[in-house]
Amino acid sequence: MKTIKLLSTFALVAILFTSCYTEVVIEDDIVVDTTPVITLNDVLTDYEIWYVDINRSSGPVVIPFLQKAFTVSFRNGNIYANNNLSGIGSNGGGFGIDVGYYDTVNFELDAFHDLDGSYSFDVRQLSGNEIELYEPSTGSRYVLEGYQRSTFDYDLVFYENIHYFLQEFEAWEKIYTSEEGNVNLFDNENFLQFLPAGQSGNFRSSEDTNGTAIDNIFWDYDGIYDVDNVSGNLYQKTLTLDYNFPDNEFFELIVIDDETIELYQVSSGTTYQFRGKGYLEFRNSEEDKNKSTPKYRSKTEDIKKDIQALKTKKLQKLAAL
Repeated sequence: MKTIKLLSTFALVAILFTSCYTEVVIEDDIVVDTTPVITLNDVLTDYEIWYVDINRSSGPVVIPFLQKAFTVSFRNGNIYANNNLSGIGSNGGGFGIDVGYYDTVNFELDAFHDLDGSYSFDVRQLSGNEIELYEPSTGSRYVLEGYQRSTFDYDLVFYENIHYFLQEFEAWEKIYTSEEGNVNLFDNENFLQFLPAGQSGNFRSSEDTNGTAIDNIFWDYDGIYDVDNVSGNLYQKTLTLDYNFPDNEFFELIVIDDETIELYQVSSGTTYQFRGKGYLEFRNSEEDKNKSTPKYRSKTEDIKKDIQALKTKKLQKLAAL
């Protein structure tokens, strides 16, 4: 009886353990990637101002709206640009003026400029605040450096490109001559004009009386001018007027405001002030400097259709991959 009872107990325990058995299947952990997706629009709008670094840009074809811009901004689908040095930092709250609009698909930028038309760029991020815009159809590359308005040195951009500032007015009229200084030939010159030719350029001067209309000015002298740096001072320049006749004139150049410059003639000790007349917009690219002030046309339905067509084409291309 004891043996039978013991065996019965083992059987009962075996039945109980068998009935309580449940199969457990261990599956691989499901990992959910919570890393936010960074879009091109995020990159473009991370910085309020994108400085167009022409010295690091390259390519066989000039993209006009980038070539003539000191800065560009991408805000809520609109493109803004500072194309002129006069007023830079204050025009449009520092953004400049509205020059067009844009769209993004993945890391491709479609830019639609009110005057220069449409361009598509492949965008590559070079560093935390640098991007490269590559235009495949032309092979042109433009490097942009990102800044916030509060930390962007508008004054430094102004002085680094001051030779363009001199070209942003049709003429400069003398408004002041100091009593200090020796009498010299330049005392008789009341108008200056600076014409584009890169870092150096051509200039003309006139002895016509103050108040002469720009179209009526007779230019008595001409030559080549150079704007040069002053060692150790990023915000001071020198101006050399190399006359075809009679001699050269050398000045220390100071900018008083967006339309007034001061020239200190080292040889005579005389200070002159000139004020700009006939403001010219968008005279910052080689192509635009010889043109009169352009007027922006309004956005048309045709351009809007181009946007949709281009976007549809790219989406179809992506779907086919």
